[in-house]
Amino acid sequence: MADGNEAEYRAAEEQGRALLEKGPRAVEARYDHETRRLELELVNGCSYAFPVELIEDLQGATETDLAAVEVDGLGFNLHWASLNVDLYVPAVVSGVFGTKAWMARELARHAGATTSPAKAIAARANGLKGGRPKKLAGQA
Repeated sequence: MADGNEAEYRAAEEQGRALLEKGPRAVEARYDHETRRLELELVNGCSYAFPVELIEDLQGATETDLAAVEVDGLGFNLHWASLNVDLYVPAVVSGVFGTKAWMARELARHAGATTSPAKAIAARANGLKGGRPKKLAGQA
């Protein structure tokens, strides 16, 4: 009978094999300058495309830098040598495009820019009350 360590080793090995076979690993990555999207082809046959503006570490990168993307680490990483940037493919495919703090700021920025009939009604009602109170000196 196998001891606990050997059983754990076999389970981890099987999990690793499954991840290599079916996990989100890139076989190809390219930058499309016309759409400004990063396009990924995965080993499982799926294709993904992301606007580079959504990716924190690629903010402000030049077209030349973006086009120099390489698949690295058995397909688990995307690498830009000139930018010193590495992205973890499973995270990007899951919609994680930056740090938690950056993602929260981006979400708040987009949410604040969203318009709806309810927001328009609330803004008009607030305007009838005199609008937002003015900030007094010393208030944040």
